[in-house]
Amino acid sequence: MDTTPPVTQQIGRNPHENRCKSVDIDVSDVQDCNVFDRQGNRLSFRSLYQEKKAIIVLVRHFLCYTCKEYVEDLAKIPKSFLSHADARLIVIGQSSHHHIDAFCQLTGYPHEMYVDPEKEVYRKLGMNRGDTFIKAAGHSLHVKSNMFTGSVKSIWRAMTSTAFDFQGDPSQQGGALIIGPGAEVHFAHFDMNRLDHMPINWLLEQAGVQTVDFTDQPIIHV
Repeated sequence: MDTTPPVTQQIGRNPHENRCKSVDIDVSDVQDCNVFDRQGNRLSFRSLYQEKKAIIVLVRHFLCYTCKEYVEDLAKIPKSFLSHADARLIVIGQSSHHHIDAFCQLTGYPHEMYVDPEKEVYRKLGMNRGDTFIKAAGHSLHVKSNMFTGSVKSIWRAMTSTAFDFQGDPSQQGGALIIGPGAEVHFAHFDMNRLDHMPINWLLEQAGVQTVDFTDQPIIHV
């Protein structure tokens, strides 16, 4: 559900400038942080990328309509594409683990999902808070709803949820990482606002995974 976090406007910047430049991070800062699976089992963040290269997408919160629509497109990536590249695809939210099953069912997402309810990974990586919008920035390929209809849908999902909560911190931004195997960081991006997701096919290319046609098509997992 989208409240109104602090908003910063940046004027006169090329909207694509530095978009594909990697943020400099030290993964040792977060390797011992805990994340939780849908049963509430604790795992170290390091375990997600220790054995295989992992595309790790950290989302804002599970009621965020832009995150929902982005994850719906992540759901279109066939498992066979990942297995052929010996890679993992992981989404991390910041809600209680009790919300994972419902969010996976809502988005059709069949891959790995964990939560960081204390936002330990977000905080130690220094991920952004609040919305910083770039003037004349293009609309995200993966977001189909406008702000009004998307927000209305988020509010309705919150009202009809078994637990009326934000399912995460609305002011916390997410990002995308490609790490592993081991502690090698191939790429890191911190979202500046709710629409600043990295294009999925760009992430797939960087991880050596076959790209996907995101035009309207049924989700088929091979």
